[in-house]
Amino acid sequence: MITIALSKGRIFTETMPILNKLGISCEEDPEISRKLVFRTNKKNIQLIIVRASDVPTYVEWGGADMGIAGKDVLDEFQGKGLFQPLDLGIGKCQLMVAARKEFDYEGSIKQKTRLRVATKYPQAAREFFSNKGIHIDVIKLYGSMELAPIVGMSDLIVDLVSSGKTLEANNLKAFEKISEISSRLIINQAALKIKREQLKTLIENFTKVAL
Repeated sequence: MITIALSKGRIFTETMPILNKLGISCEEDPEISRKLVFRTNKKNIQLIIVRASDVPTYVEWGGADMGIAGKDVLDEFQGKGLFQPLDLGIGKCQLMVAARKEFDYEGSIKQKTRLRVATKYPQAAREFFSNKGIHIDVIKLYGSMELAPIVGMSDLIVDLVSSGKTLEANNLKAFEKISEISSRLIINQAALKIKREQLKTLIENFTKVAL
């Protein structure tokens, strides 16, 4: 049995057409159902639904043989034992530094001012500003990031930006790009040895439909 870890949301929506191209489908809609494990039309393949941030952990510890996770999640993930054979080119967005439109971002960077940064990506934020020689105080949040600078809790936010409409609606501006984000196929390295033929075939098929 091959277990694939997925998360609900945009990545899931963009993953399903790929699975359908591979001839893999579920009788139930995982986006609606409260179930966490789903059988597919392939007797040897099942899907599990977990939080996006947990996908790498399930794959690393053998709860799943493979999964699909965003580069943002993988960059924050501090585990080992993951093989990333393929960028699927889905879930595309950018990890950006943003603040209130009137904030003097360039001046703060030039003066190397210590900054308060609200984000759920502390590793990426620290590395980015460290490379600029700037010390930051990280305020860890899990949602509604845009609110932090509005209420004066932070100077900046580091968050994913797609259309930019949420920033605009809250009088915020994206000042600098940290990285391009897309979703990757990840494989448990131990499973790759034990279930080599099955996983090798799946990886090859994913590669064909992703290109």
